[in-house]
Amino acid sequence: MKGTLLILDATSSIGRALVQVAVDSGRPVIAASLDYPALRALKASHRGADLALMPGSITDESSSAALVADLRELDRPIAGVIVAGCREPIRGRVLDQPDGALQQAVADEVLPQLAAARALVPLLAEGGRNGSYVVIGGPGGENPWAGYGLRSVTAAATRMLLRVMHDEARAQSVRVQMLAVEMPVRTDQNAERACAQWPTAIAIAERALALLDHAGSREPAEAIVRYAWHATPPLSAAPERRAVHGHRPAETPRLLEDTWAALKPMLAPDSIDSTNNKKA
Repeated sequence: MKGTLLILDATSSIGRALVQVAVDSGRPVIAASLDYPALRALKASHRGADLALMPGSITDESSSAALVADLRELDRPIAGVIVAGCREPIRGRVLDQPDGALQQAVADEVLPQLAAARALVPLLAEGGRNGSYVVIGGPGGENPWAGYGLRSVTAAATRMLLRVMHDEARAQSVRVQMLAVEMPVRTDQNAERACAQWPTAIAIAERALALLDHAGSREPAEAIVRYAWHATPPLSAAPERRAVHGHRPAETPRLLEDTWAALKPMLAPDSIDSTNNKKA
């Protein structure tokens, strides 16, 4: 039996996908969220699954202490934690934001990550060796996300925080990692305008669960694991593409053959000698 997985912000789009993938694989799950009606709906959609509900989340030190106290009452050792939530990013340039906007963004996005890790990494350590703590990160952490300056700053700060915690948690035999998803998530709402490489919440959830499954590996773990998109179809399976410069891509090999057939006589030695004789 796989160890119990705690999912924070389990009623978000990625959180629901994490619950689905986890229970489908037979893993016991504790779903935590401040939205209790959504938690009950989540429970109803997974009847028969080993799914416990935990009303609450972590926003600061006091809420983290309360959540840990509730988890201890369940008396179920936690083998893994996945932090799924992500606030709606604020649009606009950093230079155009009002005074205090950056400080507030850091307080909303970065400090809760620190509070959660302070509370839950020791709890994971109590459950035995090879506990795993995974945070799902969004766009802007590696390169600035155009139009989302504050989001880019806080995402980069969160990424560095995870690197530091990755090193520090080793002493407690807990693996701390971030699954960095440097692109928006494809949803039913944005499907019409979404790019082909945007991952679905299920795809992200599967990758996050795979990190948990490798927590016991002796291979060195990376603090930041980039989500890789492998959905590029082979050319034979690709739909017909648009014409470019008056011809279609499928015609390119034939055009190259025709061009070579025209140039080959001109490049032959006899042709070169003939040309030189004419010049003479």
